[in-house]
Amino acid sequence: MAIREGNRHQLKLLPAAIEDYVGAEDPVRVYDEFIEILDMRELGIIVMRDKTGNPQYDPKTMLKLIVYAYSYGWRSSRKIERALYNNLSFIWLMGGLRPDHKTISRFRSDNKEALKKVLKQCVRICMELKLIEGNTLLSMAAR
Repeated sequence: MAIREGNRHQLKLLPAAIEDYVGAEDPVRVYDEFIEILDMRELGIIVMRDKTGNPQYDPKTMLKLIVYAYSYGWRSSRKIERALYNNLSFIWLMGGLRPDHKTISRFRSDNKEALKKVLKQCVRICMELKLIEGNTLLSMAAR
């Protein structure tokens, strides 16, 4: 009987463009678009583009990360940080950015009220789009 064995030294490449990491029907794209249309000022999130010093992560991008992680029930900032290295949908969502767990946690604690508002809206929209069944995120293909 033949045996399949892996080869860790075999070169394999992911698609050259991060855009190709997720399919057109992947639910992560819904989360991305949902956060994109939100008004950060209306949510109370301050965007300081002209700030001097070490540049901050775009608040919309951080909001996308947290909302998407929460959709999987992930609350741990360390677990979310690991996903930025291992999970293609998270890599795609962040465009390759990898904030550390302290940055994720700080953003979450600095924007608690905005997060509550966004999460409530997001759950309603996902239920309307039938992306959530009970407390499970569904893929578009499974619908």
